[in-house]
Amino acid sequence: MDYKALSYFHEVARLQSFTRAAESLDVAQPAVSMAIKRLEQQLQLTLFHRRDRQISLTDEGQRLFKQAHRIIQAMTDADLEMEELRGLQRGVVQLGTPSMLGSYYFPPMIMAFKHKYPNLNLSVHEGGAWQLQQLLEKGELDLAVIESGEVSENIESVPILREEMRVVVPQDHPFASRESVSPEEFLQQELVIFRPGYFHRRVLDQMAENAGIQPAISFETNLLPLIRSIVKQGFGISTLLNMAVENDPELVTVSFDPPIELDLCLAWRKDGYLSKANQAFVEFILENVRL
Repeated sequence: MDYKALSYFHEVARLQSFTRAAESLDVAQPAVSMAIKRLEQQLQLTLFHRRDRQISLTDEGQRLFKQAHRIIQAMTDADLEMEELRGLQRGVVQLGTPSMLGSYYFPPMIMAFKHKYPNLNLSVHEGGAWQLQQLLEKGELDLAVIESGEVSENIESVPILREEMRVVVPQDHPFASRESVSPEEFLQQELVIFRPGYFHRRVLDQMAENAGIQPAISFETNLLPLIRSIVKQGFGISTLLNMAVENDPELVTVSFDPPIELDLCLAWRKDGYLSKANQAFVEFILENVRL
């Protein structure tokens, strides 16, 4: 099977368009169409339904797409490993991190890493824990920070952080003078919470399920400054990692009863090739973690 034709097929299937695939591959569209046609002739299978300038995968095409993704990822990893054996370092770390860690935990570490390895570049992608794990498994990220309890069998990981989830309230809120707040008491308040897909929201949803209470969610946003502002103005309370609010004098944090702690880990694909740049980043983080 022609690897180039397979890569063209994968891009057409991924984008659902010959035109967009040609643009992504930086080749002429007729070249993509001819490669797909030759591939279908070679396999003696029809890979795409073609109707009114729209395409979709046939059953055979869907099965090949799954295999093609693994093959292309393996070839990419092989190219990278061979380059490094020739002494050509990739020099880029693609890291996925949840918003709070990207804003409060990683910046000083990234700056220290850059100081130690000035020739290596970092690309940081912020997103929800589930989204990051999906991108990691697809090979679109090299490393990602995810919950230890959510690690799939395709992922290798090492623990890097244990942090408490705290109830966050304004100074004049009745909870501000408390030592702790029960989940039931918290869920009966007006809440400002992250959208689904983030580990903070998973904590809330699990809490609500265990308590049998439908939470009163007044605001949903993934913007930390907005969450803090809404809480300060008294329009709702929230739950955040302690690091996100510990230096804000206008906000008060209170423990849950019992306390809720999150264990986070640095993860990568178990079957993927971890470049020298990524290995250096993992080793650096492990030297500086606070568990």
